[in-house]
Amino acid sequence: MKEIYVRLDKCTGCRACEIACAVEHSASKNLFAAIFESPRPHRRLYVEPFQERGVPILCRQCEDAPCLAACISGAIWRDQARGGVVMQRGERCIGCWTCIMVCPYGVIGRQQNGRRIALKCDLCPDREAPVCVAACPTRALVYTEAEAWAKGMRQGAATTIAAAVGR
Repeated sequence: MKEIYVRLDKCTGCRACEIACAVEHSASKNLFAAIFESPRPHRRLYVEPFQERGVPILCRQCEDAPCLAACISGAIWRDQARGGVVMQRGERCIGCWTCIMVCPYGVIGRQQNGRRIALKCDLCPDREAPVCVAACPTRALVYTEAEAWAKGMRQGAATTIAAAVGR
């Protein structure tokens, strides 16, 4: 299953990923129109400031997802057809916020206006890659398989080590 990985050294904290996410989940899918929608579009990932950088925090699609286990209405479910992505059905959400309380990353939000509905990352099911990844100008967000991510990290470490030895 592909997941979103974060290169912390590349994140500048610009929040382009947050804006792209909110627009993608808006009714209009247009930045200027989305601003006036009700309920207002809500992002599903958060860039938290730390010292002079940003730290993107997003749903990790946990294997033993606490939000899934805690959801008493069945609004949160695992989509096996998409590789086990933890999804949310707004029409079944009863607004109890139990999922928000148990999420270890604090990335389940809530719709602000109208019905009380929990909101979480769905990895943009209508897109080949999540919109936050595509919107990141520094490529701090990477959508790939775990093995490919690990291989890239090893290759980067090997390049750094070899360059240091070659000096």
